[in-house]
Amino acid sequence: MSASGSVRAAAAAVWRWIRSAPGTYLWLAALGVTTAIQLRLSPEEARIWLGHRSTNLDRLGDDPIRVLIGSAFWTDGGGWLVYAVLFSLVHANAERWLGSLRWLVVVVLAHVGATYLSQGVLLWAIRHDRAPERAAFALDVGVSYGLAGVAAVLAYRVLLPWRALYVLGVLAVCVPPVFLDRTFTDVGHAGAALIGFACYPLTRGRDRGWNPTTRWRAFLTSRRVRRGLGG
Repeated sequence: MSASGSVRAAAAAVWRWIRSAPGTYLWLAALGVTTAIQLRLSPEEARIWLGHRSTNLDRLGDDPIRVLIGSAFWTDGGGWLVYAVLFSLVHANAERWLGSLRWLVVVVLAHVGATYLSQGVLLWAIRHDRAPERAAFALDVGVSYGLAGVAAVLAYRVLLPWRALYVLGVLAVCVPPVFLDRTFTDVGHAGAALIGFACYPLTRGRDRGWNPTTRWRAFLTSRRVRRGLGG
């Protein structure tokens, strides 16, 4: 195959990969645009800009729909390439498995549910003098709640006994910070994971055949075949 043919074949393969999870990659493209915009702003301008899209207590009280949607398209740190990897590993796999509509339902439930849970805990803390009143204006934007929820629901794709290990892994990432750091975002991540686990009904009728042992054996077999053909 010529060099141009190889490039076209690779481009076609990438395009098929993207089309298999359109919601994931449209969202990732939007994050790329907003990240580029944010990089052109000064730190003070970025703080003000993100503040208008933050799902903190102040903004949720004034314009909840707008900030709940807007906050999911901005980040308060982290490189876009990191999100590209995480989206490809988590969101894209979940969207292909569940279908775009069910995947989106999980994202929305995790994002909205975890936001209100975390801000509700923060409101309780403020009213009981456990947190300063200025915390009602804290910056709260990003995609991590949706990511945690989708990562959790993917547990139902994994066969037992591996599923138990996967669930423990998700809990090990999301739960300890609630007791160690005790920030409202830690509560949000743990809550999002629990919401993802509660989305089991959305996984009915979907394949549950992901088995790490089978995949590893297939990988080793393919390597042996390639060595045989090359030898």
